[in-house]
Amino acid sequence: MMGREHMVNLSHIRGDGAALTCVADPHPPSLDLALDLARSLHLPPLTTFSGHRELLDSGLCDVVVVSSPNMTHFEILMDIISHPRPHHVLVEKPLCTTIQDCRKVVDAAKQRPEILVHVGLEYRYMPPVAKLIEIVKSGTLGQVRMVAIREHRFPFLVKVNNWNRFNVNSGGTLVEKCCHFFDLMRLIAAANPVRVMASGSMDVNHKDEIYDGKNLIMALGACLTFACLLKAVKMSKKFLLLVTLERAAGRAGVMTIKAEDERIKYDGLHHGSSYLEHLNFLSAVKAQGGGAPAVDLNDGFLSVAIGVAGQLSIEKGRFVTMEEVLSI
Repeated sequence: MMGREHMVNLSHIRGDGAALTCVADPHPPSLDLALDLARSLHLPPLTTFSGHRELLDSGLCDVVVVSSPNMTHFEILMDIISHPRPHHVLVEKPLCTTIQDCRKVVDAAKQRPEILVHVGLEYRYMPPVAKLIEIVKSGTLGQVRMVAIREHRFPFLVKVNNWNRFNVNSGGTLVEKCCHFFDLMRLIAAANPVRVMASGSMDVNHKDEIYDGKNLIMALGACLTFACLLKAVKMSKKFLLLVTLERAAGRAGVMTIKAEDERIKYDGLHHGSSYLEHLNFLSAVKAQGGGAPAVDLNDGFLSVAIGVAGQLSIEKGRFVTMEEVLSI
């Protein structure tokens, strides 16, 4: 799904210098869907490959978008970074599913400074979120004391071979889904967490699902002042900041601000944020080292680490320090 979302966004920035040349996928039905989409977008014929290594060896692209199941990110990223021909990378979140794999990718990338690696934490680019970040950074709200985020969304979608139904594949719900919000909390608060406390369970539905003889394991939970509820509802996200400001009575000083970005040509699945993400990454690539990705490997690593701490907190029933997780 996200692979095709990226295809549509890339088709909308062709005039800015991007061209979609080839796709790789070991799952033939997914390749067929990609080709059908390319035809509907009136893209030039795409070269297809059954694996990422063949794509890298082809010499047909300068930039690779990794939009594969979470548990495959590590191997693919390591192959891209170690390939003799440099390829810039936009990798979907999460960076990897474990602390160890994230650290190996970060270390490998340090040996290839000519390669740009951008992590797909595109929620930063949603116009209302970007506006909130802008206001916070301006200092007009005073000092941020607390960041609270609540999301209500539908349950996880059906993916190829149901890979996303298992923590070992996804990294766990707090890594797979909630890394977006942990990234935003770091960005808004301009600070890193010291410890994480989470609670979660699977109390409502999907309790009787079995895949290949294995019971479904999916954690639904809340971490500190972040809450994620997966149910059949209209998608909604709410952000709340507690700041230090002069005292005001009642609703005095309350404002409603509508945030839009006129650059967005395609809203897509994430309110135009994926489109803006591609524009930003394209600018960094064109700068040829003069500009760094807005969401770098450290951002991706820490968003996973906070999620891992939350998953461990649920398992252990206690708070988990970031020092404990980062020493894994």
